[in-house]
Amino acid sequence: MISRLIDRILGPRRPQVEIAEQQYLYRAPRNLFISAATALALSIMLPYWELKLIAPQFPQGLRVRAWVNRLEGDVHELEGLNHYIGIPSFEDGAVLERSIAIAGILVLTGLLLAGVYINSRWVMVFVGPAVLFPLIFLADLQFWLWKYGHSLDPRAPLSGAVGEFTPHIFGPGMIAQFDTLAWPGFGFMLAVLAAVLTAYGLIAHRRAYRPLVTVASGEEAVEQAATEVLV
Repeated sequence: MISRLIDRILGPRRPQVEIAEQQYLYRAPRNLFISAATALALSIMLPYWELKLIAPQFPQGLRVRAWVNRLEGDVHELEGLNHYIGIPSFEDGAVLERSIAIAGILVLTGLLLAGVYINSRWVMVFVGPAVLFPLIFLADLQFWLWKYGHSLDPRAPLSGAVGEFTPHIFGPGMIAQFDTLAWPGFGFMLAVLAAVLTAYGLIAHRRAYRPLVTVASGEEAVEQAATEVLV
């Protein structure tokens, strides 16, 4: 029973082809999945999001870079401003996400590599999460930006003057007297690249293996019918 399930997940074996065009047909999804896994793994080492704030008292601007598991840059200065505005500490935000981010991305990378050996429609279960990952990251980032801007401590000296706000994920914006500019980091760009490569890999996978799955399903149906007749 278990072996039959494994066979269904792995799908039909790739035929031994000699024609160069057919070889490319079967290598295309493999190469795309491996490239996507490489891009996603490398994204861990680069920032995913960056924000710059400029105000009269900070003419050079304050800049913060967000990796998947930490913040760097002028974090100390911003924490001091947060105290007066009433914004919660950065240490209190996205604790769960930061704690599992690297492990989660490595799991996605492993699933992409496992997808190289899946020749059935189950490949979507293995590699599909990599396509959704950038969208999930943006949704989570937007949630925390909104939450920070709507969790002002009313006892803070300047909370009433600032009022509730929601920083922009990308592009220019304004928070009180601060002009802000946010843009995606190179890590996020690599994650998007991985998602695009994975999507193309799924298309190439379908083109290569769907005919084999159809043939295998027909042979299985014939075999089952013959068994029923003999019984």
